[in-house]
Amino acid sequence: MEQPKNRFLSELADGLGDHPDKENILREYEAHIEEILLESFDCKSEEEVAERILTRLGSPEEIAGLWQEELSVTPSNMKWLFILLNIVFFLGGSFLTLAHNLFHWDWLAAVWSSLTAIPTIIAFVYMFFWALLGYEIGKGFGHGGRKLLRKTFLLSLIPNLILMLLTVFRVIPHSWFAPLLTKEFITVCIIFTIFLYPISVLGYRWGRKASI
Repeated sequence: MEQPKNRFLSELADGLGDHPDKENILREYEAHIEEILLESFDCKSEEEVAERILTRLGSPEEIAGLWQEELSVTPSNMKWLFILLNIVFFLGGSFLTLAHNLFHWDWLAAVWSSLTAIPTIIAFVYMFFWALLGYEIGKGFGHGGRKLLRKTFLLSLIPNLILMLLTVFRVIPHSWFAPLLTKEFITVCIIFTIFLYPISVLGYRWGRKASI
């Protein structure tokens, strides 16, 4: 039953051409085909096995075409897209905090009160952003995206760490974050920050599987 696997991988290798992540892609698909072969003990011929592989994974031509298209999304563009999105979140929150403390507008006070009443929901939404970061990198770059994920995560986290340091050392008055800034809230923020990278990795693994 090795012939259908070898034929599939050979056609996929030809379709990928000089793709920079070719070897990793072939290893990924070889592992998936091995799983299919283990499940195909009921197949009576190599033709049935080949059909099952094509049904589960698609044709080598289609797969190679998808990977070639994804080369247009460069790692650099993906990295800076998420870094900029995180900066937008950071600046948006900073602007809202600054405006709330400098201008005593009723509508702004209402918005601030609403947001400070749901810190847990905001934290989970933010964690979803990091999971999405991992998912998109995993889906777009497969096995070779792990280093990109780590680099993007570290660069994206810089504004968050700067804000924490400025707050801890009271460069930014604690009163600006009332009624949020309590010991409990600071503890929760630290815990959530620790879990951001594992959440991104889980998203990355999910995205990598979705790319197959």
